[in-house]
Amino acid sequence: MPESRQFTESRPGALTATVPRELVHRVAVAETLLTGWNRTGTDRFTLTAQWPRAHQLHVSPDRSAYEPLLIAETVRQCGALLAHSAYEVPIGHQFVLQELRVDTHPEHLAVGAAPAEPVIDITVDEIRRRGGRPTALRYDAVLRLGGERVATGRVAVSWTNQSVYRRLRRGRTADIGVLRLPQPPPPPLPAGTVGRALRADVLLSPTARSDRWRLRVDTAHPVFFDHPLDHIPGMLLLEAARQAARAHGGGDRWVPTSFHAAFHQYAELDKPVWMEVSTGAGGDVQVVALQGESAAFECRVGAAEG
Repeated sequence: MPESRQFTESRPGALTATVPRELVHRVAVAETLLTGWNRTGTDRFTLTAQWPRAHQLHVSPDRSAYEPLLIAETVRQCGALLAHSAYEVPIGHQFVLQELRVDTHPEHLAVGAAPAEPVIDITVDEIRRRGGRPTALRYDAVLRLGGERVATGRVAVSWTNQSVYRRLRRGRTADIGVLRLPQPPPPPLPAGTVGRALRADVLLSPTARSDRWRLRVDTAHPVFFDHPLDHIPGMLLLEAARQAARAHGGGDRWVPTSFHAAFHQYAELDKPVWMEVSTGAGGDVQVVALQGESAAFECRVGAAEG
């Protein structure tokens, strides 16, 4: 296995390509953000990416700023790429996101005249192994644009092979095709209420309570369901947390700056999920995704006044 895979160069006129999409668990090349990686030390790496100037979720509706969800997806892709390329995890293993934290500096995340090309420094500080093979990573990320630190992240992720995954999921895997999905999704909140331009991107449906919404899951969504899944993806839950925090009391000047999220269990596609919010210390919003009697996901969303 080569020690580096670098697809981008800094000299004028150099060509840039993304990494193979399979290495970041994407089907659409347009959703593949990373362009290369290098090992810089023991369990230390530098990765490169390119961010689009327009995107229905990762860029603000007025195309002025990059969203925290883009930071989250970038650091998630870093873990997948390094697991396969640096730690020799086979393609086809099933990954489970357990923790994801991102903190951003929105004043440095304006969309410019060209796609942004962040540099991400990764430090892996925990590797779990079984039988001599890695089964989980925990890592820190520092993202810079033009040398300026624009965000930090921390991720814990584990994985398992297909046969073990099938046993864990007890017949609920996507390739079996027996999942009964609720169709159509319940009616959405007004898009502007959650800071989105398109009705199709609204993930919350109103209830009788102002602090509780039903999660809307559309398995045809081209970003959240870039490929078939047998559970609700983590990025959808993060965006739902952002929308719930906005709907809870954020106005047009409300700017999300951070996610501190824990993923406790699979959120199933064929059972209702309820998003509940409360106000925490410092004005942060605590969001919990409930399925049945259990909390599948929790996230503290931080924000600033723009």
